[in-house]
Amino acid sequence: MKAEQLHGRWAVRFTDPPPGLPERATMLLKRHAEFSESLAGTVSRELGRAAGTAAIAGHSAQAALAGDLDEGMLLLDESSDNISITGTWNGEMKAGSCGQVYQGRWKDTSRSAAPDAPEVFFTLTKLP
Repeated sequence: MKAEQLHGRWAVRFTDPPPGLPERATMLLKRHAEFSESLAGTVSRELGRAAGTAAIAGHSAQAALAGDLDEGMLLLDESSDNISITGTWNGEMKAGSCGQVYQGRWKDTSRSAAPDAPEVFFTLTKLP
């Protein structure tokens, strides 16, 4: 796989996200403006529908993404404020999915994350 094969819209599903963040999101990946072999994009979450009373501090409804596809591993950094990294994504293509499904772990690195916050499993599914 090459990074350009990941360009497009993806449905995101989290397994047991932290309180305040929804189970579903949408991701848009495209070519990074400065590094042609890298990825950039956004992850969008409907925070109003999240379980709990209010969104977690440190996360926004739309966060920037930047990263790479490195030897089959999808590695993305997320930033809700375009300054600090508020989440990390590490995933691999699901065997037999022909690049249409990636699975991995998301880590909350925002200021509201507990020092021992667990990683959250995610599945990305390519949208038409």
